[in-house]
Amino acid sequence: MGIFGSILSKLGFGDDKKDVVAPAAPAPNVATPTAAPPATTAAAPQAKPVPAAISSVDVVAKLEGLASANPEKLNWKVSIVDLLKLLGLDSSITARKALATELGCPADKMGDSAQMNIWLHKTVLTKLAQNGGNIPADLLD
Repeated sequence: MGIFGSILSKLGFGDDKKDVVAPAAPAPNVATPTAAPPATTAAAPQAKPVPAAISSVDVVAKLEGLASANPEKLNWKVSIVDLLKLLGLDSSITARKALATELGCPADKMGDSAQMNIWLHKTVLTKLAQNGGNIPADLLD
């Protein structure tokens, strides 16, 4: 698992998807013996929309909850270092460079840690949104 995968995991992206898939599978199997075959066909389409609806993760709420419990004042909304610290991940320059490489940071930004950090923060939030995270537009600008 890459660093971005660790971020997703810490925010509960993987857990939500696993929790939704596991209960959805047994429910149609239980209904199949007691219901006619057309009922099983009707149950399958209903199970598919449920994971999409539940897979949305309120990233801001989770991060605000972590921030309120953290003794440090971490400004995760603008700092990739603080975001990584809040999630309990390595925030060293080496780890950030690895994450930037993983996410495809342009070479011209890799040489300037400030530019890389800005790019990295925006990209991480954008990728979280692309993976079903609920990120406000003002954090994506």
